[in-house]
Amino acid sequence: MPDRTTTTARRPQSPYRTALAALSGTSIEWYDFYAFATAAAIVFNDVFFPADMPTALKTISSFATFAVGFLLRPLGGIVFGHIGDRVGRKKTLVITLMMMGIASVAIGLLPTYDQVGALSPILLIVLRLVQGIAIGGEWGGAVLIAVENAPEGKATFFGSFAQLGSSVGALLSTGMFSLMSLFGDAAFDSWGWRVPFLASSVLVVIGLVVRTKLEDSPVMEDIHTEQKKEKGERKGASRLPVAEVLRNDWKTVLVGVFSLATATGGYYVVTSYLLSYGTDDQHLSESMLLNGLTLAAFLELVVTPFLSLLGDRIGAHKVVVGGLVGVVLLSIPQFMVVGTGNVVLIYLAMLAMRLVMSALYGPMAAILADGFAPHVRYTGISLSYQICNLVFAGFAPVTAVWLSSLAGGAYWPPAVALMVISLIGIWCTLRLRTYRARLIAPTTADATAARVGAGV
Repeated sequence: MPDRTTTTARRPQSPYRTALAALSGTSIEWYDFYAFATAAAIVFNDVFFPADMPTALKTISSFATFAVGFLLRPLGGIVFGHIGDRVGRKKTLVITLMMMGIASVAIGLLPTYDQVGALSPILLIVLRLVQGIAIGGEWGGAVLIAVENAPEGKATFFGSFAQLGSSVGALLSTGMFSLMSLFGDAAFDSWGWRVPFLASSVLVVIGLVVRTKLEDSPVMEDIHTEQKKEKGERKGASRLPVAEVLRNDWKTVLVGVFSLATATGGYYVVTSYLLSYGTDDQHLSESMLLNGLTLAAFLELVVTPFLSLLGDRIGAHKVVVGGLVGVVLLSIPQFMVVGTGNVVLIYLAMLAMRLVMSALYGPMAAILADGFAPHVRYTGISLSYQICNLVFAGFAPVTAVWLSSLAGGAYWPPAVALMVISLIGIWCTLRLRTYRARLIAPTTADATAARVGAGV
Protein backbone atom coordinates (compact mmCIF):
# COMPACT_ATOMS: atom_id res chain seq x y z
CA MET A 1 0.00 0.00 0.00
CA PRO A 2 1.41 3.46 -0.83
CA ASP A 3 2.68 5.64 1.98
CA ARG A 4 -0.11 7.83 3.40
CA THR A 5 2.28 10.76 3.86
CA THR A 6 1.09 13.82 1.94
CA THR A 7 3.15 16.62 0.46
CA THR A 8 1.60 19.16 2.81
CA ALA A 9 2.55 19.71 6.44
CA ARG A 10 -0.74 21.08 7.71
CA ARG A 11 -2.49 19.78 10.81
CA PRO A 12 -5.18 17.29 9.76
CA GLN A 13 -8.71 18.55 10.26
CA SER A 14 -11.18 16.56 12.29
CA PRO A 15 -12.79 13.77 10.26
CA TYR A 16 -15.91 14.25 12.37
CA ARG A 17 -16.15 17.90 11.33
CA THR A 18 -15.86 16.98 7.66
CA ALA A 19 -18.42 14.22 8.16
CA LEU A 20 -20.79 16.76 9.75
CA ALA A 21 -20.23 19.07 6.80
CA ALA A 22 -21.14 16.25 4.42
CA LEU A 23 -24.21 15.34 6.45
CA SER A 24 -25.46 18.92 6.65
CA GLY A 25 -25.46 19.38 2.89
CA THR A 26 -27.00 16.07 1.91
CA SER A 27 -29.64 16.50 4.64
CA ILE A 28 -30.68 19.78 3.06
CA GLU A 29 -30.58 18.15 -0.39
CA TRP A 30 -32.95 15.40 0.67
CA TYR A 31 -35.08 17.69 2.83
CA ASP A 32 -35.71 19.89 -0.19
CA PHE A 33 -36.21 16.80 -2.34
CA TYR A 34 -38.84 15.26 -0.09
CA ALA A 35 -40.50 18.61 0.57
CA PHE A 36 -40.95 19.18 -3.16
CA ALA A 37 -42.15 15.61 -3.71
CA THR A 38 -44.70 15.89 -0.90
CA ALA A 39 -45.96 19.28 -2.01
CA ALA A 40 -46.18 18.10 -5.63
CA ALA A 41 -48.39 15.23 -4.51
CA ILE A 42 -50.82 17.14 -2.31
CA VAL A 43 -50.85 20.87 -3.03
CA PHE A 44 -48.94 22.06 -6.14
CA ASN A 45 -51.68 20.83 -8.46
CA ASP A 46 -54.11 23.35 -6.95
CA VAL A 47 -51.66 26.18 -6.29
CA PHE A 48 -49.73 26.41 -9.56
CA PHE A 49 -52.25 25.25 -12.16
CA PRO A 50 -55.65 26.58 -13.28
CA ALA A 51 -58.74 25.48 -11.39
CA ASP A 52 -60.57 24.48 -14.56
CA MET A 53 -57.82 22.04 -15.66
CA PRO A 54 -58.91 18.37 -15.35
CA THR A 55 -57.82 16.88 -12.04
CA ALA A 56 -55.74 14.09 -13.62
CA LEU A 57 -53.92 16.54 -15.86
CA LYS A 58 -53.17 18.83 -12.92
CA THR A 59 -51.75 15.89 -10.98
CA ILE A 60 -49.58 14.80 -13.90
CA SER A 61 -48.39 18.38 -14.42
CA SER A 62 -47.57 18.70 -10.74
CA PHE A 63 -45.48 15.52 -10.76
CA ALA A 64 -43.84 16.66 -13.99
CA THR A 65 -42.41 19.69 -12.17
CA PHE A 66 -40.88 17.24 -9.71
CA ALA A 67 -39.44 15.06 -12.49
CA VAL A 68 -37.69 17.89 -14.34
CA GLY A 69 -35.28 18.23 -11.45
CA PHE A 70 -33.73 14.90 -12.43
CA LEU A 71 -33.02 16.06 -15.98
CA LEU A 72 -30.25 18.47 -15.07
CA ARG A 73 -28.64 16.41 -12.33
CA PRO A 74 -25.98 14.95 -14.68
CA LEU A 75 -25.22 18.47 -15.91
CA GLY A 76 -24.75 19.59 -12.31
CA GLY A 77 -22.44 16.63 -11.77
CA ILE A 78 -20.35 17.61 -14.79
CA VAL A 79 -20.18 21.33 -13.98
CA PHE A 80 -19.43 21.02 -10.29
CA GLY A 81 -17.34 17.90 -10.82
CA HIS A 82 -15.13 20.03 -13.10
CA ILE A 83 -14.85 22.75 -10.47
CA GLY A 84 -14.33 20.24 -7.67
CA ASP A 85 -11.58 18.34 -9.49
CA ARG A 86 -9.74 21.45 -10.68
CA VAL A 87 -10.33 24.02 -7.93
CA GLY A 88 -11.36 22.14 -4.82
CA ARG A 89 -14.12 20.26 -3.04
CA LYS A 90 -14.90 22.96 -0.47
CA LYS A 91 -15.79 25.73 -2.93
CA THR A 92 -18.30 23.57 -4.77
CA LEU A 93 -19.96 22.51 -1.52
CA VAL A 94 -20.53 26.12 -0.52
CA ILE A 95 -21.92 27.04 -3.95
CA THR A 96 -24.28 24.06 -4.24
CA LEU A 97 -25.57 24.55 -0.70
CA MET A 98 -26.42 28.19 -1.40
CA MET A 99 -28.08 27.33 -4.71
CA MET A 100 -30.30 24.69 -3.14
CA GLY A 101 -31.25 26.88 -0.22
CA ILE A 102 -32.03 29.97 -2.29
CA ALA A 103 -34.13 27.96 -4.75
CA SER A 104 -36.11 26.30 -1.95
CA VAL A 105 -36.82 29.55 -0.15
CA ALA A 106 -37.86 31.12 -3.47
CA ILE A 107 -40.35 28.26 -4.03
CA GLY A 108 -41.89 29.10 -0.67
CA LEU A 109 -42.36 32.69 -1.85
CA LEU A 110 -43.77 31.96 -5.31
CA PRO A 111 -47.06 33.60 -6.35
CA THR A 112 -49.95 31.28 -7.17
CA TYR A 113 -51.58 30.68 -10.55
CA ASP A 114 -54.53 32.83 -9.52
CA GLN A 115 -52.14 35.73 -8.90
CA VAL A 116 -49.84 35.67 -11.95
CA GLY A 117 -51.27 33.01 -14.27
CA ALA A 118 -48.94 30.81 -16.34
CA LEU A 119 -45.87 32.60 -14.98
CA SER A 120 -46.38 30.73 -11.71
CA PRO A 121 -45.68 27.16 -12.97
CA ILE A 122 -42.91 28.50 -15.22
CA LEU A 123 -41.10 30.00 -12.22
CA LEU A 124 -41.64 26.75 -10.29
CA ILE A 125 -40.02 24.74 -13.08
CA VAL A 126 -37.08 27.17 -13.32
CA LEU A 127 -36.42 26.89 -9.59
CA ARG A 128 -36.73 23.12 -9.75
CA LEU A 129 -34.10 23.06 -12.51
CA VAL A 130 -31.79 25.16 -10.33
CA GLN A 131 -32.29 22.61 -7.56
CA GLY A 132 -31.50 19.81 -9.99
CA ILE A 133 -28.19 21.39 -11.01
CA ALA A 134 -27.23 22.05 -7.40
CA ILE A 135 -28.15 18.56 -6.24
CA GLY A 136 -26.18 17.12 -9.15
CA GLY A 137 -23.02 18.71 -7.78
CA GLU A 138 -23.69 18.35 -4.08
CA TRP A 139 -23.47 14.61 -3.53
CA GLY A 140 -20.04 14.01 -5.05
CA GLY A 141 -18.41 16.78 -3.05
CA ALA A 142 -20.11 15.77 0.19
CA VAL A 143 -18.92 12.19 -0.22
CA LEU A 144 -15.34 13.16 -1.02
CA ILE A 145 -14.91 15.73 1.74
CA ALA A 146 -15.82 12.96 4.19
CA VAL A 147 -13.99 10.05 2.55
CA GLU A 148 -10.76 11.88 1.71
CA ASN A 149 -10.42 13.19 5.27
CA ALA A 150 -11.23 9.87 6.91
CA PRO A 151 -8.63 8.10 9.06
CA GLU A 152 -7.01 5.08 7.48
CA GLY A 153 -9.35 2.12 7.50
CA LYS A 154 -12.45 4.22 8.27
CA ALA A 155 -13.38 5.51 4.81
CA THR A 156 -16.61 3.52 4.61
CA PHE A 157 -17.83 4.71 8.02
CA PHE A 158 -17.13 8.40 7.44
CA GLY A 159 -18.38 8.25 3.86
CA SER A 160 -21.72 6.97 5.14
CA PHE A 161 -22.41 10.33 6.81
CA ALA A 162 -23.13 11.81 3.40
CA GLN A 163 -25.62 8.99 2.84
CA LEU A 164 -27.38 9.60 6.16
CA GLY A 165 -28.73 12.84 4.72
CA SER A 166 -31.48 10.84 3.00
CA SER A 167 -32.94 9.63 6.29
CA VAL A 168 -32.43 12.95 8.09
CA GLY A 169 -33.99 14.90 5.24
CA ALA A 170 -36.96 12.53 5.02
CA LEU A 171 -37.64 12.74 8.75
CA LEU A 172 -37.32 16.54 8.85
CA SER A 173 -39.52 17.03 5.79
CA THR A 174 -42.21 14.63 6.99
CA GLY A 175 -42.17 16.26 10.40
CA MET A 176 -42.56 19.77 8.98
CA PHE A 177 -45.48 18.86 6.74
CA SER A 178 -47.15 16.93 9.55
CA LEU A 179 -46.76 19.97 11.82
CA MET A 180 -48.25 22.32 9.24
CA SER A 181 -51.19 19.99 8.65
CA LEU A 182 -52.23 20.51 12.29
CA PHE A 183 -53.37 24.03 11.39
CA GLY A 184 -56.12 22.60 9.19
CA ASP A 185 -56.64 22.14 5.47
CA ALA A 186 -57.53 25.78 4.74
CA ALA A 187 -54.43 27.15 6.46
CA PHE A 188 -52.21 24.47 4.92
CA ASP A 189 -53.43 25.17 1.38
CA SER A 190 -53.08 28.95 1.73
CA TRP A 191 -49.78 29.34 3.60
CA GLY A 192 -48.86 26.22 5.56
CA TRP A 193 -47.24 24.42 2.62
CA ARG A 194 -44.81 27.34 2.21
CA VAL A 195 -43.30 27.01 5.69
CA PRO A 196 -41.25 23.83 5.03
CA PHE A 197 -39.59 25.54 2.05
CA LEU A 198 -38.91 28.74 3.96
CA ALA A 199 -37.53 26.70 6.86
CA SER A 200 -34.82 25.46 4.48
CA SER A 201 -33.06 28.79 5.07
CA VAL A 202 -32.31 27.76 8.67
CA LEU A 203 -30.68 24.53 7.52
CA VAL A 204 -28.67 26.40 4.89
CA VAL A 205 -27.27 28.83 7.46
CA ILE A 206 -26.22 25.93 9.70
CA GLY A 207 -24.64 24.16 6.74
CA LEU A 208 -22.74 27.26 5.62
CA VAL A 209 -21.36 27.85 9.11
CA VAL A 210 -20.02 24.30 9.17
CA ARG A 211 -18.68 24.27 5.61
CA THR A 212 -16.98 27.67 5.52
CA LYS A 213 -14.80 26.61 8.46
CA LEU A 214 -13.49 23.57 6.59
CA GLU A 215 -10.14 23.26 4.90
CA ASP A 216 -10.15 21.61 1.50
CA SER A 217 -9.42 17.95 1.04
CA PRO A 218 -5.73 16.98 1.37
CA VAL A 219 -6.12 15.21 -1.97
CA MET A 220 -6.59 18.59 -3.68
CA GLU A 221 -3.42 19.97 -2.12
CA ASP A 222 -1.46 16.98 -3.37
CA ILE A 223 -2.99 17.28 -6.84
CA HIS A 224 -2.11 20.96 -7.08
CA THR A 225 1.42 20.24 -5.89
CA GLU A 226 1.84 17.58 -8.57
CA GLN A 227 0.33 19.93 -11.15
CA LYS A 228 3.06 22.45 -10.46
CA LYS A 229 5.74 19.78 -10.71
CA GLU A 230 4.44 18.06 -13.82
CA LYS A 231 3.21 21.15 -15.67
CA GLY A 232 -0.23 19.80 -16.46
CA GLU A 233 0.59 16.14 -16.84
CA ARG A 234 -2.09 13.72 -15.79
CA LYS A 235 -0.87 13.50 -12.22
CA GLY A 236 -2.09 17.04 -11.66
CA ALA A 237 -5.58 18.41 -12.09
CA SER A 238 -7.16 17.34 -15.36
CA ARG A 239 -7.90 20.16 -17.80
CA LEU A 240 -11.24 18.60 -18.68
CA PRO A 241 -12.15 15.93 -16.11
CA VAL A 242 -15.37 14.83 -17.83
CA ALA A 243 -13.52 14.11 -21.09
CA GLU A 244 -10.90 12.06 -19.29
CA VAL A 245 -13.54 10.12 -17.36
CA LEU A 246 -15.57 9.33 -20.48
CA ARG A 247 -12.43 8.35 -22.40
CA ASN A 248 -10.69 6.23 -19.76
CA ASP A 249 -13.33 5.41 -17.18
CA TRP A 250 -16.62 4.98 -19.02
CA LYS A 251 -16.81 1.34 -17.93
CA THR A 252 -16.41 2.36 -14.30
CA VAL A 253 -19.18 4.95 -14.69
CA LEU A 254 -21.49 2.39 -16.29
CA VAL A 255 -20.79 -0.25 -13.66
CA GLY A 256 -21.28 2.39 -10.96
CA VAL A 257 -24.70 3.30 -12.38
CA PHE A 258 -25.96 -0.27 -12.12
CA SER A 259 -24.32 -0.80 -8.73
CA LEU A 260 -26.43 2.08 -7.42
CA ALA A 261 -29.65 1.17 -9.25
CA THR A 262 -31.29 -0.71 -6.38
CA ALA A 263 -30.20 1.85 -3.77
CA THR A 264 -31.80 4.68 -5.78
CA GLY A 265 -34.52 3.37 -8.10
CA GLY A 266 -35.29 0.37 -5.91
CA TYR A 267 -35.83 2.72 -2.99
CA TYR A 268 -38.81 4.30 -4.77
CA VAL A 269 -40.24 0.89 -5.62
CA VAL A 270 -40.38 -0.08 -1.94
CA THR A 271 -41.61 3.35 -0.82
CA SER A 272 -43.56 5.33 -3.44
CA TYR A 273 -44.88 2.36 -5.45
CA LEU A 274 -45.56 0.32 -2.32
CA LEU A 275 -47.57 3.26 -0.95
CA SER A 276 -49.54 3.48 -4.19
CA TYR A 277 -50.10 -0.30 -4.33
CA GLY A 278 -51.19 -0.44 -0.71
CA THR A 279 -53.67 2.43 -0.94
CA ASP A 280 -55.02 2.11 -4.50
CA ASP A 281 -54.98 -1.65 -5.00
CA GLN A 282 -55.27 -3.02 -1.47
CA HIS A 283 -57.28 -0.10 -0.03
CA LEU A 284 -55.14 0.13 3.09
CA SER A 285 -54.90 3.19 5.32
CA GLU A 286 -52.55 5.82 3.91
CA SER A 287 -51.58 7.00 7.39
CA MET A 288 -50.78 3.43 8.45
CA LEU A 289 -48.44 2.94 5.52
CA LEU A 290 -46.85 6.38 5.98
CA ASN A 291 -46.20 5.60 9.64
CA GLY A 292 -44.52 2.36 8.60
CA LEU A 293 -42.32 4.16 6.10
CA THR A 294 -41.40 6.72 8.75
CA LEU A 295 -40.34 3.93 11.11
CA ALA A 296 -38.31 2.41 8.29
CA ALA A 297 -36.58 5.75 7.63
CA PHE A 298 -35.68 6.01 11.31
CA LEU A 299 -34.27 2.47 11.25
CA GLU A 300 -32.15 3.38 8.22
CA LEU A 301 -30.77 6.39 10.08
CA VAL A 302 -29.78 4.24 13.05
CA VAL A 303 -28.27 1.21 11.30
CA THR A 304 -26.42 2.83 8.37
CA PRO A 305 -23.35 3.89 10.42
CA PHE A 306 -23.07 0.42 11.97
CA LEU A 307 -23.31 -1.31 8.60
CA SER A 308 -20.64 1.06 7.29
CA LEU A 309 -18.40 0.23 10.24
CA LEU A 310 -18.91 -3.41 9.33
CA GLY A 311 -17.80 -2.50 5.81
CA ASP A 312 -14.53 -1.15 7.18
CA ARG A 313 -13.99 -4.43 9.01
CA ILE A 314 -14.93 -7.04 6.42
CA GLY A 315 -15.00 -5.02 3.20
CA ALA A 316 -17.61 -2.60 1.90
CA HIS A 317 -18.22 -4.73 -1.21
CA LYS A 318 -19.26 -7.69 0.94
CA VAL A 319 -21.76 -5.57 2.87
CA VAL A 320 -23.32 -4.19 -0.32
CA VAL A 321 -23.55 -7.62 -1.96
CA GLY A 322 -25.14 -9.00 1.20
CA GLY A 323 -27.71 -6.20 1.10
CA LEU A 324 -28.51 -6.89 -2.55
CA VAL A 325 -29.03 -10.56 -1.80
CA GLY A 326 -31.42 -9.49 0.94
CA VAL A 327 -33.40 -7.34 -1.50
CA VAL A 328 -33.70 -10.27 -3.90
CA LEU A 329 -35.04 -12.49 -1.13
CA LEU A 330 -37.48 -9.91 0.28
CA SER A 331 -38.87 -8.32 -2.91
CA ILE A 332 -41.83 -10.65 -3.42
CA PRO A 333 -42.55 -11.41 0.27
CA GLN A 334 -42.82 -7.70 1.08
CA PHE A 335 -45.62 -7.13 -1.41
CA MET A 336 -47.29 -10.41 -0.46
CA VAL A 337 -47.45 -9.20 3.14
CA VAL A 338 -49.06 -5.93 2.05
CA GLY A 339 -51.85 -8.01 0.53
CA THR A 340 -52.65 -9.55 3.94
CA GLY A 341 -53.53 -6.22 5.50
CA ASN A 342 -51.85 -7.30 8.76
CA VAL A 343 -50.27 -4.14 10.20
CA VAL A 344 -47.62 -5.94 12.26
CA LEU A 345 -46.46 -8.08 9.33
CA ILE A 346 -46.46 -5.08 6.99
CA TYR A 347 -44.31 -3.06 9.39
CA LEU A 348 -41.91 -5.96 9.90
CA ALA A 349 -41.55 -6.38 6.14
CA MET A 350 -40.92 -2.65 5.68
CA LEU A 351 -38.28 -2.66 8.41
CA ALA A 352 -36.58 -5.76 7.03
CA MET A 353 -36.42 -4.32 3.52
CA ARG A 354 -35.07 -0.98 4.73
CA LEU A 355 -32.47 -2.78 6.82
CA VAL A 356 -31.01 -4.62 3.82
CA MET A 357 -31.27 -1.52 1.63
CA SER A 358 -29.29 0.44 4.24
CA ALA A 359 -26.45 -1.97 3.51
CA LEU A 360 -26.48 -0.79 -0.11
CA TYR A 361 -26.55 2.94 0.33
CA GLY A 362 -24.12 3.66 3.15
CA PRO A 363 -20.97 1.85 1.93
CA MET A 364 -21.39 2.87 -1.73
CA ALA A 365 -19.86 6.30 -1.12
CA ALA A 366 -16.44 4.82 -0.33
CA ILE A 367 -16.72 2.13 -3.00
CA LEU A 368 -17.44 4.62 -5.79
CA ALA A 369 -14.80 7.07 -4.59
CA ASP A 370 -12.27 4.27 -4.68
CA GLY A 371 -13.07 3.50 -8.31
CA PHE A 372 -11.65 6.74 -9.77
CA ALA A 373 -8.27 8.41 -9.62
CA PRO A 374 -8.18 11.45 -7.28
CA HIS A 375 -7.80 14.07 -10.02
CA VAL A 376 -11.08 13.04 -11.74
CA ARG A 377 -12.83 11.47 -8.76
CA TYR A 378 -15.43 14.19 -8.18
CA THR A 379 -16.54 14.07 -11.80
CA GLY A 380 -16.51 10.28 -11.97
CA ILE A 381 -18.64 9.55 -8.93
CA SER A 382 -21.02 12.42 -9.73
CA LEU A 383 -21.65 11.07 -13.22
CA SER A 384 -22.33 7.56 -11.90
CA TYR A 385 -24.68 8.73 -9.18
CA GLN A 386 -26.60 11.34 -11.15
CA ILE A 387 -27.02 9.27 -14.32
CA CYS A 388 -28.35 6.48 -12.10
CA ASN A 389 -30.83 8.90 -10.51
CA LEU A 390 -31.94 10.14 -13.91
CA VAL A 391 -32.43 6.68 -15.40
CA PHE A 392 -33.65 4.68 -12.42
CA ALA A 393 -34.86 6.95 -9.61
CA GLY A 394 -36.68 9.45 -11.80
CA PHE A 395 -38.72 6.82 -13.62
CA ALA A 396 -38.94 4.05 -11.00
CA PRO A 397 -42.46 4.80 -9.65
CA VAL A 398 -43.94 5.30 -13.12
CA THR A 399 -42.25 2.18 -14.47
CA ALA A 400 -43.45 0.12 -11.51
CA VAL A 401 -47.05 1.26 -12.02
CA TRP A 402 -46.81 0.53 -15.76
CA LEU A 403 -45.41 -2.98 -15.20
CA SER A 404 -48.11 -3.68 -12.64
CA SER A 405 -50.84 -2.48 -15.02
CA LEU A 406 -49.63 -4.90 -17.70
CA ALA A 407 -50.41 -7.73 -15.28
CA GLY A 408 -53.79 -6.39 -14.26
CA GLY A 409 -52.57 -4.60 -11.16
CA ALA A 410 -50.48 -7.47 -9.79
CA TYR A 411 -47.44 -6.64 -7.67
CA TRP A 412 -45.11 -9.32 -9.00
CA PRO A 413 -43.81 -7.56 -12.17
CA PRO A 414 -42.27 -4.64 -10.23
CA ALA A 415 -41.01 -7.07 -7.59
CA VAL A 416 -39.35 -9.27 -10.22
CA ALA A 417 -37.85 -6.20 -11.92
CA LEU A 418 -36.37 -5.17 -8.57
CA MET A 419 -34.88 -8.64 -8.18
CA VAL A 420 -33.32 -8.51 -11.66
CA ILE A 421 -31.80 -5.07 -11.07
CA SER A 422 -30.40 -6.29 -7.74
CA LEU A 423 -28.80 -9.35 -9.35
CA ILE A 424 -27.17 -7.10 -11.95
CA GLY A 425 -26.07 -4.85 -9.09
CA ILE A 426 -24.29 -7.75 -7.40
CA TRP A 427 -22.19 -8.42 -10.49
CA CYS A 428 -21.43 -4.72 -11.00
CA THR A 429 -20.45 -4.16 -7.36
CA LEU A 430 -17.96 -7.00 -7.61
CA ARG A 431 -16.64 -5.54 -10.87
CA LEU A 432 -16.02 -2.19 -9.17
CA ARG A 433 -13.45 -3.92 -7.00
CA THR A 434 -11.26 -4.35 -10.07
CA TYR A 435 -11.40 -0.64 -10.93
CA ARG A 436 -9.76 0.67 -7.79
CA ALA A 437 -8.06 3.98 -8.56
CA ARG A 438 -5.81 2.38 -11.15
CA LEU A 439 -5.31 5.34 -13.52
CA ILE A 440 -2.23 6.80 -11.90
CA ALA A 441 0.98 5.28 -10.58
CA PRO A 442 1.70 5.46 -6.84
CA THR A 443 2.88 9.02 -6.12
CA THR A 444 2.37 11.60 -3.44
CA ALA A 445 -0.73 12.64 -5.37
CA ASP A 446 -2.45 9.35 -4.71
CA ALA A 447 -0.92 8.68 -1.32
CA THR A 448 -3.95 10.25 0.30
CA ALA A 449 -6.12 8.03 -1.88
CA ALA A 450 -4.90 5.12 0.22
CA ARG A 451 -7.32 6.45 2.81
CA VAL A 452 -10.13 5.58 0.48
CA GLY A 453 -8.89 2.13 -0.33
CA ALA A 454 -8.19 1.16 3.24
CA GLY A 455 -10.90 -1.13 4.44
CA VAL A 456 -12.75 -1.02 1.12
